[in-house]
Amino acid sequence: MPTVIPFRAWRYAPDTDLSAVTAPPYDVLSADDVAMFQARHERNIVHVDVPPQTPEGYADAAATLKDWMAAGTLVQDDAPTFTLYRMSFKDACDTFRNMIGVLVGLPVDDYGKSGVLPHERITPKASTDRLDLTRATGANLSPIWALSLVDGLSNVLEQYWDLAASAHIPTARCTDAGVTHETLPIANTQQQAVITSLIAQSDVLIADGHHRYGVAQRYREEVREDTDGPRPKDCDGPHSENCDSAHPEDCDGPHPEDFTLAFISELVAEQLNIDAIHRVYDGVDFDTLKAALATHFDLEPAPKPTPATLDEMVAEGRLVLLSPAGDANWLTPKPGIFDDVRPLDGLWLEQALADVEALTVTYQHGLEETLATVPEHSGAVLIRPTSIEEIRRTATEGLLMPPKSTFFTPKLRTGLVLRTLDE
Repeated sequence: MPTVIPFRAWRYAPDTDLSAVTAPPYDVLSADDVAMFQARHERNIVHVDVPPQTPEGYADAAATLKDWMAAGTLVQDDAPTFTLYRMSFKDACDTFRNMIGVLVGLPVDDYGKSGVLPHERITPKASTDRLDLTRATGANLSPIWALSLVDGLSNVLEQYWDLAASAHIPTARCTDAGVTHETLPIANTQQQAVITSLIAQSDVLIADGHHRYGVAQRYREEVREDTDGPRPKDCDGPHSENCDSAHPEDCDGPHPEDFTLAFISELVAEQLNIDAIHRVYDGVDFDTLKAALATHFDLEPAPKPTPATLDEMVAEGRLVLLSPAGDANWLTPKPGIFDDVRPLDGLWLEQALADVEALTVTYQHGLEETLATVPEHSGAVLIRPTSIEEIRRTATEGLLMPPKSTFFTPKLRTGLVLRTLDE
C-alpha cells in the first residue's frame, strides 16, 4: 500500500494573480495554447514547463525556475505540507461538481511494489522531453492524478478544509474556463498522519499521468545508478532492510527521487467527470474498416453527431462510426458477440479489428475535435466514457484497460504547487 509523504511545496507568492501564471498540464496544450499562456504573463508556468525541446531550452527553463525562486516569485513552505486541492465546475450536463483531493509525494517504484497501479495499457512514447526537463530543473512540475478506493477519504479532506479555513489559513484560488481551482496547505502533523494512514489502506490507481510516472521511475533509476548521487548505487530502496552499502545510514531515506508529485482523490461518481477518448483509424480504406466492424456490430445510418448523440450512445449502449466524407453509422453490438469481453468500448473495438492488417489507431478527445480531424483519416469511432464501476473493477481485480480509455476533466492546474528534488 502507498505511503505518501508531505514535502516543502513551492508556490507562487500570495499576492500573485494565479489565473495569469498557472496553466493546464503540458500534454493538453497546443503550440497556440503555449504561446497564449506565455503572452498572458512573463512568469506564467509554461515558460518553465513547456520549453523548446533542446538542451538550451531545458537549461533556460532551469535557470528561469531558479531565478523565480531567488526573486520571491515562488516561495517555499517553511515545513513539509500536504495541500488540499478543490475543483468546482459544471459538467456538460450542467450538473455542479465539487471535487476534492490532496497533493502529496507519491512513492515511485515498479508498478505494484509500493501500492501504485496503472489503470490502462500504456502507449510508449519515444520523446524524452519530460525526463530531460526533470534532469534540468530537478523538480516535479505537473502532478500525476491518482484515485484511491478508500471510502470516506473525501469527507476527511473536506473536514480538514473547513478546519483550515476557520483557522484563517490563506486559500489560493483561480478560475479559468469555468473551473475554480482552490488550494489549502495542511501543515498540521496530526492531520497529515490521518491522511497518510487513510491513503495507505488501499492501492491507488493512476488516472492521468502514466507517462509522468514512467519518467519518475526512470529518473529514480538514474539517480540510483549515479555513484555520485544522493543514494548509494547498491541501495535497494527507501527504508530498505537489504542495503549492501558501506554507509547504510544513507539508505534510511526517504530520498527525494523515491517520490513524485501527485494529486490523490477518492473514486466517487459524484465528484469525477470522465470523458471518452475517441478512436481515429488509418492504414486501410474506409470500406475495409467498415466491413471489419460489421462482423461484430450491426450498422445503420445515423445523423451527424451532436452532444446529444453522446448521451444517446450511453443510454442505448452503442457507438458511432464516422467516415471521412462526413457520414455516420450507429454501431450496435451483435447479440452475444461480446459476452466474454469486459464492457469497454476500447476492448470491443480491439476484438472487432484484431485481424485487420496495417490498421493503426490514434486517439482524440472531444466530439468537435474528432469531427474536424476525421476527413484526414480512414475513419473514426466515437466511444462512450468508461464507467466508474469499470474503473473500480480495474483496481480491485488488478486488470488493465486499453490505452486511452479515460479522459478525466477538468485538468489539474500546473503551477499551483511545485516539488523540488533537492531536499
